[in-house]
Amino acid sequence: MRHHDHNRTLSRTRRGRTALLRGLIVSLVSHGRIVTTEAKAKELRPRVEHLITAAKHDSVASRRLVSSRLGEPSGTTVQKIFTKAAEYAERPGGYTRIVKTGPTAAGRREAVIEFV
Repeated sequence: MRHHDHNRTLSRTRRGRTALLRGLIVSLVSHGRIVTTEAKAKELRPRVEHLITAAKHDSVASRRLVSSRLGEPSGTTVQKIFTKAAEYAERPGGYTRIVKTGPTAAGRREAVIEFV
């Protein structure tokens, strides 16, 4: 039974999905905006927003939490997340925006996800 299992699988195993989303988070933090499919953007948004919210409380525990969620990336990526969180200190949520760009020639629906 799949009660309360409403996450998108993205046609991947759990390990593959975790690796994909970690990579997308690192790319989003590095570049500020990325173009991906609509389903991946919708799955990515709550994960990024939880990391930004955790990073608002600049402590050792929150740094370890963010680092572990990203799979221990380079220190610059973690530092960028905490810098971005400092910009959103007064904002209660809604740090990202998804702009749907429509279907491509291949037929998949793409979207741009970026920081507000």
